[in-house]
Amino acid sequence: MAPTDIIDTLAGIEPGSALDAIRARRIQARENAQKSYLSLFEPVDTGDFSLAERAAVAAFVTGLHGESPVATFYREKLAANADGARLLEAIDAEIARGRTSGPYGSYPAGPLSVENTAGLIYRVSAASKSALGIRLVAALEHAHLLVFRPRDAASADMKALLAAGWSDTGIVTFSQLVAFLSFQVRVVSGLRTLAAANA
Repeated sequence: MAPTDIIDTLAGIEPGSALDAIRARRIQARENAQKSYLSLFEPVDTGDFSLAERAAVAAFVTGLHGESPVATFYREKLAANADGARLLEAIDAEIARGRTSGPYGSYPAGPLSVENTAGLIYRVSAASKSALGIRLVAALEHAHLLVFRPRDAASADMKALLAAGWSDTGIVTFSQLVAFLSFQVRVVSGLRTLAAANA
């Protein structure tokens, strides 16, 4: 039996449905998205980025995008961890503090500078720091940067992750995870909108 496709599950796509047929037309994209999910959330090696950390970052990033089946899924994934309940309380508090709209940031001096937009520069609250620990504090701050102010990302931000105990490999995986989640939220939202329009 083939493993459940996570995007199909989150979008509520039934086998044999019209949306199933639409996704089947892009079978390689469908398979690659599932492989990405498995490599990020069911990896062979979690030495540089634990499953609990992955679930916490995922709950935070998808929560920043608003209530959705995707956000609910990752909240439940985090809650299923041994330390999940404690982390989830802190993550929820930080989602509430970090919600905003974007993207924000500044371009180098030039013609695009007219699009510079100031916005929230997010930092984890003092109240959440002890529950999250130094690695997750740095991770949430960097994730917020990637979601809302990607053009402001600089080498100093990478140094902050390294200083918090993240390895180069962990940072690469972390960045891939945040990018995948943003993609997944958009795809699931689009598919659910299509399903509603065709209902």
